[in-house]
Amino acid sequence: MPYLRWIIIGALLAVGCFTPLIGDRWLRRIEGLGARLARRKVWTLVAVALLAIVSRLALFLVMPLPKPATHDEFSYLLAADTFVHGRLANPPHPMWIFFDTFHVLQHPTYASMYPPAQGGVLALGQLLGHPWIGVLFSMALMCASITWMLQGWFPPQWALLGGTLALLRIHLFTYWLESYWGGAVPAIGGALVIGAFPRIVKRQRPRDAVLMGIGAGLLANSRPFEGLLFCIPVGIALIIWLLSDRSPAFRSTGLRVLLPLLCVSTLTLVFIGYYNRRVTGDAFLLPHVLDDRLHETIPLFVWQSYSPRVYANAQFDGFYNVWVVGKYHQPFVRLCWNKFRDWWVFFLGSFLAIPLVTLPWVLRDRRTRLPLVLFVWCGLGLFAVVYFEAHYAAPMAAAFFILLVQAMRHLRRWEVRGRPVGIFLTRLVVVLAIARVGMLAVGAYRHPLQDWSIYRARIVRQLEATPGKQLVIVRYAPDHNVHDEWVYNGADIDGGKVVWARDVPGRDLKPLLEYFRARRAWVVEADASSPKLEEYQGTTP
Repeated sequence: MPYLRWIIIGALLAVGCFTPLIGDRWLRRIEGLGARLARRKVWTLVAVALLAIVSRLALFLVMPLPKPATHDEFSYLLAADTFVHGRLANPPHPMWIFFDTFHVLQHPTYASMYPPAQGGVLALGQLLGHPWIGVLFSMALMCASITWMLQGWFPPQWALLGGTLALLRIHLFTYWLESYWGGAVPAIGGALVIGAFPRIVKRQRPRDAVLMGIGAGLLANSRPFEGLLFCIPVGIALIIWLLSDRSPAFRSTGLRVLLPLLCVSTLTLVFIGYYNRRVTGDAFLLPHVLDDRLHETIPLFVWQSYSPRVYANAQFDGFYNVWVVGKYHQPFVRLCWNKFRDWWVFFLGSFLAIPLVTLPWVLRDRRTRLPLVLFVWCGLGLFAVVYFEAHYAAPMAAAFFILLVQAMRHLRRWEVRGRPVGIFLTRLVVVLAIARVGMLAVGAYRHPLQDWSIYRARIVRQLEATPGKQLVIVRYAPDHNVHDEWVYNGADIDGGKVVWARDVPGRDLKPLLEYFRARRAWVVEADASSPKLEEYQGTTP
């Protein structure tokens, strides 16, 4: 029943109006323990990070290691494998036409089109045993970073509450943790930038300026456009403070704040230019921009025009000229509504919407003026671009949790006819968040994920256990689902145990088979009801 959760929440709210202090004896003890931990700020950060790791590992029986399934994931994994091989990009392959795939550059280098930060996280995980280890650690660091950020804006017990809600809402059971897309890195960057701001204003410590610069660097190397939007209001607010009477002498703040910030920012720009040069051959040309020029049909901004393209394979045509156009070539109002709905479902859901009843008070708070401007400004920026996924909004997650915690603080003080209803409501939000995790865990146990990626992973395991090196030629049916892409390879194609190639209509396979004549050739009919390996029956040169 789609509205069952709202009925349950309504019933609980009715109960709270009459017995707001239900369970007060036990809940007050738990809150007291949390407050004592929160006063030890460093240990709070460690505890939040460890809880994030342990809570996910505890779910391993119902949620094993995620398998890559989307175009973006495979591209990020290519970046990770490239970095592990000690390179920023790979030389183009002579047989590239058979390996051409989504979100991967083939010329002037063979590389991921995405910024390098998420690939670096996955590379760390790969060095430790599996790329997902990097995802887990980055998500744990995200929860700790949000808690650290909130410690700069609120009393410690409220910062702990916000970090706990981030863990329960975003860390567990979202695709940020259960995939290789990313989301944690730009969220960390946003938290460092906005978390350093009140600390700089209060103490002018160089380390806070360095942390702000690191945060901006993470944003620039993960979500450049959204990160730039996020940093603009913070930069303006910092300049206004520096020029105001509340700031110490400019010579002092310049050395302690501006100099460290400029040093870190300069190093970031130098790295970005060097990375671009290695991947695209132009220090000022981002890999993503180059890939858009080569493949994209839908523009970046909503006011730009759509332009169809001709591709060498039917899968690119089906994705860029059919699916992308059908999903994103829509009226502006509908696109905005879809983005708002997707953002709401990911970040708020039903129970975190409860504190929004205090939004009128939050809007009048001087404390939350900068986070509010950040949130609105970044939201308008997301409405201006065509594409949207929840991790596009990762930088503004920091501002969102500041506003959420302030809303909870207002809610806590609510009374109805002398009854402390606000205490009940704030506790209800946390209890519902914990209950959601339990329900999702049960659901994952009863209904394990089954999709096409399981077949690909099964074939990979089979080929890894087969002696010698293998070549797999993938064939697609005319009605192939363009999201189920099998053809992805690692950084070292020639040295890889398994090479995946596509059967391109109208393109002779003989050069490919001749190039890999030392390998055993297979064929996979990707759109069969149960895809499996078959010996290649064509004529081998």
